[in-house]
Amino acid sequence: MAERKFQDLTIKNNFMFGAVMAEPKNCKGIIELVLGIEIDHVEVSKEKSMAYHPEYKGVRLDVYAKDENNTRYNIEMQVAKKPALGRRTRYYQSQMDMELLLSGQEYKELPNSYVIFICDFDPFGKRKYCYTFQPKCKEDPEVDLEDGRCCVFLSTYGENEDEVPRELVNFLKFVKANQEESQKDFQDYFVKQLQDSIRWIKSSREMEERFMIFEEMMKDEREAGKQEGRREGKQETQQNTALNMHQKGYPDEAIAEVLEVDVETVLEWISESESATK
Repeated sequence: MAERKFQDLTIKNNFMFGAVMAEPKNCKGIIELVLGIEIDHVEVSKEKSMAYHPEYKGVRLDVYAKDENNTRYNIEMQVAKKPALGRRTRYYQSQMDMELLLSGQEYKELPNSYVIFICDFDPFGKRKYCYTFQPKCKEDPEVDLEDGRCCVFLSTYGENEDEVPRELVNFLKFVKANQEESQKDFQDYFVKQLQDSIRWIKSSREMEERFMIFEEMMKDEREAGKQEGRREGKQETQQNTALNMHQKGYPDEAIAEVLEVDVETVLEWISESESATK
């Protein structure tokens, strides 16, 4: 089952995307394609590509990289629209900055940073293949804050082909494609390079084993989330019961015995509930 699923992966799968982007030439190609710039080389930080994410409470697969000018990049594949996408970019950029500041760099030494979301949906509903954001002055758009931040959202649901490079459209159509469609000839050199990388990854027993480990981690994470939700739901029910019994005049010791908790916990629950109703 795991083998069949692994063979069905496309680049929009988080594991496959991370594996493809771990190859510097692929990461470099996507950065150049998205930003329309030429860079000499990139270093992909593999140890940060799979990490514990406090917001998601578990595993995250992002791509962190830097180029020869120390410019930092965070690239993420998004297959479903999540709330507060803009604030997510704010979090990622703050993480990149904080790491550098903690290493002793001054504010003036902070490099330019880019957060790039590749979305298999339209994040803003304007049917654009690309949405680029940089801070500008409200009173005078010609005044640039020059803080070095830039956020780019790509969308596989764009319709403005005459406004973006043909190569970018080809890449986004490749991202949008299902497993069968993704294997066709897109008449594009870079897409072919990505297809070759995916074929090599799928032929690797080591990569398949990594995928199976990743799937187990995600499964454990989901189960832990369910258990946490059940615990939170049980506590909320107990807290409401404690307050109701308290209001009916039951002694705190009796409430604690019924709910199978200590008296201090009952007193804390009652205090929290009464404070919330004031």
